[in-house]
Amino acid sequence: VQLQASGGGLVQAGGSLRLSCAASGRTFSRDVMGWFRQAPGTEREFVAAISWNGDNTHYGDSVKGRFTISRDNAKNTVFLQMNSLKAEDTAVYYCAANVRTSRVLSRTKGSYDYWGQGTLVTVSS
Repeated sequence: VQLQASGGGLVQAGGSLRLSCAASGRTFSRDVMGWFRQAPGTEREFVAAISWNGDNTHYGDSVKGRFTISRDNAKNTVFLQMNSLKAEDTAVYYCAANVRTSRVLSRTKGSYDYWGQGTLVTVSS
């Protein structure tokens, strides 16, 4: 089972990036999916989560109104659209799957069972 995150890169403050997380080896179409991020020297931080059918989403306070999580179950892929990026958004971004629920959107990293390898987002000010 593998979650492959991609789409990171270097962007100027105010710009946008779209991250993708493609799953293989198992379908996650009935599971909650999430994004977390970790900057150097900090704890892994909750960014966003989405229910199995996309009708329920939840965001961390620092990204609310700027980031949008979505999913395409036919492609076993989850996305994170990041707009109005700030220097403080610089981090490695990880996608994760919580296979124990279809609807409960946890902010806790311990609730997630599978993790991708991370993709680096660098925002220059």
